[in-house]
Amino acid sequence: MSITTSPETTSPETTGGAPIGAEPTSAARLDELARRAAVAAPIWRASTAAERATWLRAAADALDAHLDELVVIADEETRLGAVRLRGEVGRTSGQLRLFATVVEEGSYLEAIVDDADPTATPPRPELRRMLTGVGPVAVFSASNFPFAFSVAGGDTASALAAGNPVIVKAHSGHPRLSVRTAEIVAAALTSAGAPEGSLALVTGREAGNALVQHPVIQAAGFTGSVGGGRALFDLATGRPDPIPFYGELGSVNPVVITSAAITARGDALASGLVSSFTLGVGQFCTKPGVVFVPRGGAGGAEFGALVAQAVQGVAGGPLLTDRITEAFPEGIAHLAADPSVSILAGTVPTPDAAQPDAAQPVVLATDTAAVIARPEVLLEECFGPVTLLVAYDGPDDLLAALESVPGSLTATLHSEPGDDVADVLEVLQRKAGRVLFAGWPTGVAVTWSQQHGGPWPATTSLHTSVGATAIRRFLRPVAFQDAPAHLLPAPLRDAELAGIPHRRNGVLSSATG
Repeated sequence: MSITTSPETTSPETTGGAPIGAEPTSAARLDELARRAAVAAPIWRASTAAERATWLRAAADALDAHLDELVVIADEETRLGAVRLRGEVGRTSGQLRLFATVVEEGSYLEAIVDDADPTATPPRPELRRMLTGVGPVAVFSASNFPFAFSVAGGDTASALAAGNPVIVKAHSGHPRLSVRTAEIVAAALTSAGAPEGSLALVTGREAGNALVQHPVIQAAGFTGSVGGGRALFDLATGRPDPIPFYGELGSVNPVVITSAAITARGDALASGLVSSFTLGVGQFCTKPGVVFVPRGGAGGAEFGALVAQAVQGVAGGPLLTDRITEAFPEGIAHLAADPSVSILAGTVPTPDAAQPDAAQPVVLATDTAAVIARPEVLLEECFGPVTLLVAYDGPDDLLAALESVPGSLTATLHSEPGDDVADVLEVLQRKAGRVLFAGWPTGVAVTWSQQHGGPWPATTSLHTSVGATAIRRFLRPVAFQDAPAHLLPAPLRDAELAGIPHRRNGVLSSATG
């Protein structure tokens, strides 16, 4: 097996070249962890709904029990603050409990039966089909959510719920937290009855590259940069046995505001935008990065002034890692260098100058002509507290500019009942996985109906990475033809089939017990 290098999304804190709190994982150690995961996989796949739900809830309970300890470590490594981090632990344990209910409810299996029909032409055999776990899954942690998108985050929770052991690649931005979280969750799983090898952790770039190429691994989940994600995606699909790579990558999350909306509630829209693009110091993947506002009248200039005013007094903050801290001024300078761009609020930092400890909010402005001419410059994601206002002249101009927007996780439309926005909505729903009509995109509810994914480069697939249906990424369909009842997977046997939602001979049935 060859090991190909790829860029990390952040640079690790190091002591003698090794991340603090975690030595890089050797090839021999990775092979051992993969072997254990391979042994655990059929046990997870065959586990009952009650067993699997118990294991997931045990992991959630363990995280909550170690809340204080974990928050201290996380704050030391990320500087996100105890309040934010405590809430994130709650979200993480809540995700695990949600997936326990998903497993118990059973519709995720998509169980289908077609009974044999010898009178059909040609005669039809009995077919029973369901979804089952793919096998061991690789999960790559994110920098900006050290709990919810990390060792025990949504990717891990959904992969476990699907019936798969998980090997996590720790993020270099919080190595000690990753090690401790893995220890706690792995111990909780085995104490609850799950097999050894259910959850493991590897560290270091080379180990991450080797992990996604390891023949035991059958799928991978990733949250991070376009560059880092694309490199891993290429490794996953370039294997002799290509595997699905579910990457959540870059997103500018366009916002469209109509003139009527500004007239009706301009102050509230301005303050809402500022609160959203500065939340978490602008380090959310759902940050509204480009905002289309009408030029003239109650439009671009007036709204830009309202935003600039709302920004005044908003405190900045430290960015998550040295790499992000270095990239932020470079990204803003790249945007501001475009001849169409003006600065409405804040200061464009000089990339080669010493950077302050806290990144300050910046509001930039341009127009649709520039965006259409240079989307690769003006519509590139800039991680940090910055947003770009784009002035448009009428519906046709707006629609032309929106076609230049790359695929995003979200799109937001603020309009009034009298506005004709049908064409705008058609474009926005092609460009994003979640379309908002009120509020702002930062903040992603963990629910059955959530969609956190969109066209490239937002994601490498059509699936969500948040919410109940995130489980679908780590399942594959299997059909059984004329199988003896005792050899069928338990959910496909008639006695258990009646207890879960299923389809039989084309008729959808609800669970009866």
